[in-house]
Amino acid sequence: MLRLEARATPSAWMAWLSPVLAVLLTMVCGTLLFIALGKDPVAGLGVFFYEPVKDLRGWSEVGIKVAPLLMVSVGLAMCFRANVFNIGAEGQLILGGITAGATVLYFDDGTGGGAFMIALALAAGALGGMCWAGIVAWLKDRYHANEILVSLMLVYVAELLLSWLVHGPMRDPDSFGFPESRLFSDGFLLPAILTGTRLHIGLLLALLASVCGWLYFSRSFSGYKLRVGGLAPLAARYAGFSSRRTLWTVMLASGGLAGMAGAAEAMGPIGQLTPSLSPGYGFAAIIVAFVGRLHPVGVIFSSFIMALFYIGGELSQSRLGMPSAVTGIFQGILLFALLACDVLIHHKVRWRA
Repeated sequence: MLRLEARATPSAWMAWLSPVLAVLLTMVCGTLLFIALGKDPVAGLGVFFYEPVKDLRGWSEVGIKVAPLLMVSVGLAMCFRANVFNIGAEGQLILGGITAGATVLYFDDGTGGGAFMIALALAAGALGGMCWAGIVAWLKDRYHANEILVSLMLVYVAELLLSWLVHGPMRDPDSFGFPESRLFSDGFLLPAILTGTRLHIGLLLALLASVCGWLYFSRSFSGYKLRVGGLAPLAARYAGFSSRRTLWTVMLASGGLAGMAGAAEAMGPIGQLTPSLSPGYGFAAIIVAFVGRLHPVGVIFSSFIMALFYIGGELSQSRLGMPSAVTGIFQGILLFALLACDVLIHHKVRWRA
């Protein structure tokens, strides 16, 4: 029979091969799911993994989903590698969208805009996310509050705050009662990268964040202290590395990136503030970070896979009649498949009669 035997040392190959196996296992489970629902499994997998990238327009739509997922997951990778579990990136993303949207609505008179105002709104979004994450860091630092619970609960506060704003102070008086703000003028929208598509410079900002995160981890002494604090907290304390500084650094960086992602969503494909600013990017980015091995470059691959799930889930609803929960199902399957495959990092499979 098959048995698991502990490895003498963790397998470096399996550490990077495990996410690939998890994606393949997700495809297998997805095939079984389509068969159980009476759908054509080939057509189902094609909708998820082929249809979104069969033409330039499809690639651009995938890129729109990659931008917020990648930007948020880079910040979460920093937190998790420092053993700081920020689960509230969704709330920080929403606050970033709120502060950026408020900045645009304040200055937007229908004639202004331009690069400076776009940069100002993005900076306001990043500041909003940092402030929301700073609440978690302050409660953790001052009162030793559990950052998992605090950051998660603040997500619902942020969602209710956004709902109140678009139903009240920020609601467009010409929206016929719909909860939404005024549409932003063209001068306040993020410029498109490809003509004729919705793909905006938010993707370039996300890629830049990934590169900066990699340089921070691999080339800076501060990044080295962060990695040591995550791997060996006692050794970091003995060496005199400040755990408080690490907490504030990673929380503010993660919140700032999440806030900028929210600003890019509001000023990019949406073009206004609505209650559905995010379909759950902040939570999905947690899976993205772990599938990408908490590496700022590795999350590029996992962000792409997760973006396919979002686009494929939308297409499967319209073409195959699948329920709206299919995207979350695939995300959950990927997470459990990754946890299962990670067992092979420290164990190997043996056949014994």
